[in-house]
Amino acid sequence: MKKLVIGILAHVDAGKTTLSESILYLSGKIRKLGRVDNKDAYLDTYDLERARGITIFSKQAILEVAGMQITLLDTPGHIDFAAEMERTLQVLDYAILVINGADGVQGHTQTLWRLLARYQIPVFVFINKMDQQGTHKEKLMKELKESLDDRCIEFEQEDTAVFSEQLAMCDEELMEAYLATEHMDRLHIVKAIKRRQVFPCYFGSALKLEGVENFIQGIEKYTSSPSYPEAFGAKVFKIARDEQGNRLTYMKLIGGKLKVRDILSHSNWEEKVTQIRLYSGQKFETVSEVEAGSICAVTGLTQTRPGESLGIESACFEPLLEPVLSYQIILPEGHDPRLMLPKLRQLEEEDPQLRIVWDEQLQEIQAQIMGEVQIEILQNLIESRFSTCVTFGEGKIVYKETIAHTVEGVGHFEPLRHYAEVHLLLEPGELGSGLQFALECSEDLLEKNWQRLIQTHLEEKVHKGVLTGSPITDMRITLVSGRAHKKHTEGGDFREATYRAVRQGLKQAESILLEPYYGFQLEVPEKMVGRAMTDIEKMHGTCEILKTEGEFITLVGSAPVVTMRNYQKEVVAYTKGQGRLFCTLKGYEPCHNTEEVRERIGYDSERDIENPTGSVFCTQGSGFLVSWDKVKDYMHIESYLKQGQEERVDQTAKYQEGLLEEKWIGLDEIDQIINKTFYANQGAKSVWKKRKTARESYYEPTSYVAKQNREKKEEYLLIDGYNIIFAWPELKELANENMDGARIKLLEYLCNYQGIRKCQVIVVFDAYRVQGHRVEIIDYYNIHIVYTKEAQTADQYIERFVHDHKAKYHVTVATSDGLEQVIIRGQGCSLFSARELKEEIEGAHKRMMQAYQEKQIIERNYLSEIVPDEIKQQIEKPF
Repeated sequence: MKKLVIGILAHVDAGKTTLSESILYLSGKIRKLGRVDNKDAYLDTYDLERARGITIFSKQAILEVAGMQITLLDTPGHIDFAAEMERTLQVLDYAILVINGADGVQGHTQTLWRLLARYQIPVFVFINKMDQQGTHKEKLMKELKESLDDRCIEFEQEDTAVFSEQLAMCDEELMEAYLATEHMDRLHIVKAIKRRQVFPCYFGSALKLEGVENFIQGIEKYTSSPSYPEAFGAKVFKIARDEQGNRLTYMKLIGGKLKVRDILSHSNWEEKVTQIRLYSGQKFETVSEVEAGSICAVTGLTQTRPGESLGIESACFEPLLEPVLSYQIILPEGHDPRLMLPKLRQLEEEDPQLRIVWDEQLQEIQAQIMGEVQIEILQNLIESRFSTCVTFGEGKIVYKETIAHTVEGVGHFEPLRHYAEVHLLLEPGELGSGLQFALECSEDLLEKNWQRLIQTHLEEKVHKGVLTGSPITDMRITLVSGRAHKKHTEGGDFREATYRAVRQGLKQAESILLEPYYGFQLEVPEKMVGRAMTDIEKMHGTCEILKTEGEFITLVGSAPVVTMRNYQKEVVAYTKGQGRLFCTLKGYEPCHNTEEVRERIGYDSERDIENPTGSVFCTQGSGFLVSWDKVKDYMHIESYLKQGQEERVDQTAKYQEGLLEEKWIGLDEIDQIINKTFYANQGAKSVWKKRKTARESYYEPTSYVAKQNREKKEEYLLIDGYNIIFAWPELKELANENMDGARIKLLEYLCNYQGIRKCQVIVVFDAYRVQGHRVEIIDYYNIHIVYTKEAQTADQYIERFVHDHKAKYHVTVATSDGLEQVIIRGQGCSLFSARELKEEIEGAHKRMMQAYQEKQIIERNYLSEIVPDEIKQQIEKPF
C-alpha cells in the first residue's frame, strides 16, 4: 500500500480545515462532516481553536483512501502561527495548497509558495469555494500562472490534446515523450510532479463535497511512495504536552525502525523511548514499533527540540519565518519573574520562535511574537496551564546586526588554573544568509574535540551585536586558531573564550544595524494611487505598479515594518473600505534610521556584563582583565590575519633586497608535475588523449600567434603586477624609492604593448590587506587594472579568471611564481615568466619599429633620386 505524509496549507479562511474534513469523511475516517463555524471540526481539538474558528496547532490524522495510507497534517493558516506551519514542511512528502476561489492568490499564499519551493515539496493545488458567485475558472488559472508558477496545469481536463500540450511545455522529458508518442504516460507525469516541474490544479467546493473525490483520485494516481534507507533516522518537527503534562516529541522516521525502549541520542544527550503513539485527532493508539515514513509522538525524551535531526539525518532545520516584534510579558503584582521563567520555557520548547529571555538590565521577561492573535492565544495558554493572568506590553521591533568587513576576533580566558584562547574569523555574508559556522583550525594547534566544543558554544547562544545589543546575523564565523592547556583547560573555559572572541571581533568591525522589511501588495482605486505612493515614500519604502484592472491599481514593493505598522487601518480609511493591503515578511535590510534607533535603545556594550568584550589573562598567579582594544597585545597565539600579511610582506621585502631569484620552473618540470597529478589515474589509454607538452605548446604558436585554422578567440594577457615589478631590475630599483612610480612605468610599457598586440591586457595588484576593500577595476588608457578584494591575492584572482574563462578566451598569464605556473599550465593556458614578458614586450617593440622603418623606406621620395645629375652636382659643390 502506498504510504504518504501530506500537509494541507492555505491562507486563513480559504477552507483548509473544511477540505480536511471532506477528505476524512470520504475516506470513512469520520461519519459526520464537522464544520469550523459549528465548532466540531475533527482536527480542531483545542478549545481555543473551536472558539476562534482557526487552526492554531498542527494536527494529524491517519486514514486509508483509494488504496493509500495517508498521514494528513493540518497546519495553521493564520500568519501569526506561520512558524508552526513551517516546522511541518520538513516532514512532508507532498503538500496540498488550498486557495479561496473568491479571493484568488493572497499575499500569504505567495509566502507559502516560496516556502514550498525552499523545501522542495511537490504541490497539488485545490481551488476551493467555486460554488460562490463571481468565481471564474479561466481567470483563476491565469492568476495562478502569473502569481505562482506558469507550470500550474488544470488536471480536470486530462486525456485531452490541450492537456498533453500544456504538460509538454513544462518539462524536457515530458516534451520528448509527447513528441515521440503524442501521448503523455502517467509515470512521466508522476516523475515531473515529484520534481516540481508540474503543479496539478483541481477546482471544487469542500463544503459541498464538490470536486473533492476527483481530487483524492488525482492524488492517488499521480503520487509515488518515497524510498527510505535501512539505517535509523528521524526529523523532530514538534514538541507538545498531553492533558496529563507528558512531554511529546513528534517526529517522522526517514530511515530504519523505532522501537519502545530504543536509546536515542544527539550531540549532548542520550535518552530512552518509553512510549510510541500514533495520533488521529485527539485519540491515539500506542504501538511497540514504527517503520520509516511514519509520523509518531514519542514519550521519554526531555532534551529534543523542533528542527533537530536524529540518526543518519544530519541536516538541521532553520526556519525562514520569524517574529519581528518583541513584547514584555507583564506578570501580576507579587509574582516572582524568576519563578515564572522555567514555566514559560515549556512554551518556548513547543515554539522556539518565542525566544523567552530575561533582560537583566530592564528586569523584565520578553518574548518574540508574530502578532496580536498570538498574544491572545498565549495569554489563554499561560492562564490554563500555570493559573497566571499575564498581560503584554507594547511591541518593539526586533533589530539585528551584521558586519561590513572581515575581522579576527580573539578571546582569552585565563584566571588561575584555567586556560583557553580562541581566534575566530568573522566574515560578512549575503543578506538573509543567517549565521554559518566553520572549522579551519589545524589539529597541530588545537585537538579536534576542543574544536567541536568551540563550534557547539558558537551555535548554542544568540550572540549580541555591539550597536544595540541585537542578535547578529548574516555572517560566517570560522575557528582559525586556538590553544588549550593539558592540565588546566576545562570545557567551560572555551565557552568563555569563544563568547569573548565573538564580541572582541564585533568591536573591531564596522557594524551594520538591520531592520525587518515587509514585502507588500496594495490594491487601491486608481484615483487614490498618488496618495498611496506618497505614503509609501514617507514610510521609506519603494513601490511600482504591478497591474491595472478596471478602476483598481495594484502596487507592489517593500518598506520597513516599523513604518508600515497599522497602515492597513489607514488604507481602509482613505479608500473607504475599497483598498486592500497584503504584507509578508521580506527579510532584514539595513536600517533607515540607525542613529535614531541607537539613541533610543541606549545600549552600551562595555556595560553588558553578561556579554564581555575583553579577556582575562594571568600573571604572577592572579588573573587580570584586558579591554577588547588591547587583547591582541597580550594574546598567546599569533594573529591569523597578521600571519598571512607578514608572509606576503616578507616575500615582498626579499624581492626588494634581491634575496629571492625569479622562480621560473622549467617546461619539462611543469609537464612532469601535471602528468603525475592530472593524468595519474587515467590508465594506459590516456596517452592517446594526452595534451601537448608545455615545451611543444610553448615553441609552437601560442594563443598570441594564432594559426590560420585555429578557432578565433579573443586574447587575454593577465599580469601579476607586483610579481613583475620586483622581477624587473629597473622597476625593482624604482619601487624601492617610489612604488607608485614603478606601477606607472609598468603600465606605460603595457599600454604600448597592447597598442601593438591588440589583445586585452589585465594587470592585477594585491589589495587583500585593505580592510573592507572590494574588487576594483579601473581602465587605464587601453588596458585594465584590477585591485583585488580584501583577503584575496592576485594569484587567487588570476586562478579564478583562468578557471572561469579558459574555454571562452585564449588566456596567457605572466608570473614567475612557481606554484602559480603549475596551476596555470594545469588549466591548459599559456605562460610568460617575468623575463620572457620583458623579452616579448621588447621584441614586439622592435618588430613594430622595423616594420615602420621598412614602410617609410618604401613610401619616401628621396630628392637625390628624382633631380637631374647637373643640379645634383651643383648642390654637392662647396660654397
